[in-house]
Order: sequence, then C-alpha cells, then structure tokens
Amino acid sequence: MDQAIQKFTKLMEGQLTRLEKMRQDNEFTDYSKLDKIIIGVCSGDGIGPAITAQAQRVLEYFLKGSKVEFKTIDNLTIEYRAEKMQAIPDDVLDELKKCHVILKGPTTTPRSGDPWPNIESANVAMRKSLDLFANVRPVYVPEKNIDWIFFRENTEGAYALGSNGFSIGDGLMVDFTVITSEGTDRIIRTAFDYAAKNGKGRVTAVTKANIIKTTDGYFLKRFYEIAKGYPDIKCDDWYIDIMTAKLIDEKRRADFQVFVLPNLYGDILTDEAAEFQGGVGTAGSANIGKKYAMFEAIHGSAPRMVSEGRAQYADPCSMMRASELLLAHIGYNEEADLLKKALNICTSTEKKLVITGRATGATGEAFTDYIIEVIESLRK
Repeated sequence: MDQAIQKFTKLMEGQLTRLEKMRQDNEFTDYSKLDKIIIGVCSGDGIGPAITAQAQRVLEYFLKGSKVEFKTIDNLTIEYRAEKMQAIPDDVLDELKKCHVILKGPTTTPRSGDPWPNIESANVAMRKSLDLFANVRPVYVPEKNIDWIFFRENTEGAYALGSNGFSIGDGLMVDFTVITSEGTDRIIRTAFDYAAKNGKGRVTAVTKANIIKTTDGYFLKRFYEIAKGYPDIKCDDWYIDIMTAKLIDEKRRADFQVFVLPNLYGDILTDEAAEFQGGVGTAGSANIGKKYAMFEAIHGSAPRMVSEGRAQYADPCSMMRASELLLAHIGYNEEADLLKKALNICTSTEKKLVITGRATGATGEAFTDYIIEVIESLRK
C-alpha cells in the first residue's frame, strides 16, 4: 500500500505540473501572420505510406505556389519506435516540433501477442507531447440528413494515465480518469465557438455524469455554465449509453449538430458515427492545440494488407478527409470546400471508381486521379 501511495503521489504531481503549463500557454497560432507554413508529412507504417502519399498529392495540387512548404518526417514506424523503446523517438519529436501542422498516417500500436514491445500509442503520445487537446471529427452524410461534428477532449480522461495504472498486491488493479479545469473549459469553449462561427444552433454534451460523478459531473457542470455565454445556441446533454442508441435512431439523429465529450466516450462515439459514411476507413480527424495541429486517419495501420501485398488498394479517403480539415485549419477554406464536395461526389453520387481493398477495386492512386479530375471539373 505504501508503494501504491508513492506512485499515486508522483502521478498527481505530474498532472498538477501539466495543469500549470496549460494555464501558461494562451496564444493560438495565427497562420495568416506566418511567412511560411510548414506541413510535416509523417507517413507512419502499415498502409500509412500508401494512403498518406495520395493525400499529399491532393494537398500539393491545391497548395502549389502558396506559402506552404512540405517537410518529410521519417521513422515514426513501429520498427524504429521499438528499437528506441519510445512511442515517439526523441529525434522524430524534434522534427515534428519544427512544423506548424502535421499530416500523419496510421501507426501500429502493439497489443498482447504482437512481436513488438509494449510501447505507448504514437497517437496518444503525440497528443500529449504537442498538447493537441481537441480531437475534431466531422461526419457528413447528406442523404441521411447527417451533418455532425464531434469535439472530443484529447489529452485527459481515461487516456491521460492510460499506461500508468498499477496493481496492489496480486488481486487489485487500478487505472485512473483525470480531468482538469483548464482542459475541460478549453474543449467546451472550442465546441461552442465553432457552433457560433458556423451557424450551428445546437451543442450536445455526452457524459456518464450520473455514475462518474466527480470527473464527468464537473465536465457537465462546466458545460452548462459556459453555455450561458452563448444564449443563441441550444444546449442539451445525453449519457453515453443512450447516445449510442440515438445515433442510429432515424427520427432523432438528424437533430444533432455539434457534440462535445470526454476522451473515452469521444473515441467510441466517433467510430460509431463514422459507420454512417462508410466506416472508419473513410473518416479523418483533426487534433488541434494552441501551437500545433495534427491531421490523421482514425483507423489503424492494417499490417495484414501490407503482408498480403494489397497496400496499393488501401482507401485514401480517410487521409483525404483529414486533408480537408487541414486546409480549413490553415485558412484555405475554398479549397477545403472543394475537396469536401469532390469526396462526396466520388464516394456517394457518381462512384465511377470504387475502393474494395483488393484487386477487385481501384488502387489508391487511381482513386486520387479521380478525385483531382472531379475537383478540376468543379473549378470550371
């Protein structure tokens, strides 16, 4: 028990240090004032290099001749991470910090039975290291009246100390859910600010505050207090269990617009929501901080596709949707809108080419050609 108390004390001291640092970091990057915007392209592993290359093609098509510079960042692979025994090796992290935004391909997270050591998820490590507190995931399916955007807190909750739980004796195991006042307020304000700026009339909080009373209870309390500053926006809250049901309720789901929710619930609910637009293989996300931002697919690295020689058939739409969010984030809103329209045409309206993940469908390269062809037609 004494050892457990010592471990707990050390963990809480670290969290208090993190809270103080958050309070000191107040300024968001203003991309309009930068002479040059550096986009770091970090392909990851598995199918990551294949689909990231196609997303980069689209970004380069849009940003040719602009003030954007692309920087290739190698070695965020499972092989190199395992060699260094770090979720993000120090030399890779140094390179990431030289960029303003990052386009990141999927990375492998080892699990029990894998041939790799038990190192932390590179995604989780990057969010912590760069303080990417807002995970933003849109889901847009117009034929089903779905136009959702999720603001998932990205650095706290059940994931804040996910690899730091411990056992007491041989019969008691403990993990932790941790939130802070600063972390809670900034994600809720980000969701309401988005709603106000984009003409959204409803923001919904998702918690389990009836059971998880301290952390979820605080999140919900602050949600309604912050909502008072946005009197023109309707606000409501749902518990995570019933919310998963309401997303598939055809009579209710079209009512929802903007969601804000703690980390674990956001991870679950956005994967469910992605199924409506074709599954997690089609979904991208933004990870936004005050200084840095990272854009990625929400699915894994699919090493089986690589081992079976099918990487060239992997669907790049997830990274395309991440690129759409990236373009909007750095101020290229017209280009982001064109990409969004082209993706909708290519995946829902026309579907001249279909990705199947095998030789029965198009390659990622051919599908990207199709996307660019449609973008050019929209520009005429």
